[in-house]
Amino acid sequence: MDLTSIIRTIPDHPKPGIMFRDITSLLKHPAGFKYAIDALVNRYEKESFDFIAGIESRGFIFGAPISYALGKGFIPLRKAGKLPGETVSQEYELEYGTDRIEIHKDAFSRGARVLVIDDLIATGGTAEAAVKLIEKLGGVVIEACFIVDLPDLGGANRLSKQGIPTFSLVEFEGE
Repeated sequence: MDLTSIIRTIPDHPKPGIMFRDITSLLKHPAGFKYAIDALVNRYEKESFDFIAGIESRGFIFGAPISYALGKGFIPLRKAGKLPGETVSQEYELEYGTDRIEIHKDAFSRGARVLVIDDLIATGGTAEAAVKLIEKLGGVVIEACFIVDLPDLGGANRLSKQGIPTFSLVEFEGE
């Protein structure tokens, strides 16, 4: 199935010159959504790992059903102030400023093997912050997985240079 034909592009969002890749069109497409989940379940069903860490919020949409299908625990990586327990946080750069994501301090035991998932990788700042959070707690990231990669923005290469393998179902050229 060609997911690129299902994922719509919204020009000039959130600012002029940006071609926004909108996965909500994939979510409302029953066969496409099922295909994406099944493809990722098939990819990881023989991998040895303990948890899937989904990055807020779209990483939850894909990570939770994959966790369920594979019998793995699910760890939410949330925006600052959203998790109720004791947390560890990691700041990351945005185009204009910074943001922060958090994980529960007791999300897993040292040495746990974790798959990171989100809907899209662009510059890689959020994914890099997720990897750093997991490593702060003594976890090992086995791979960072995305539905969409925007290779021209360099996020996958950024993670690769840090020894983190990446995988995506589709790529779109340009910003």
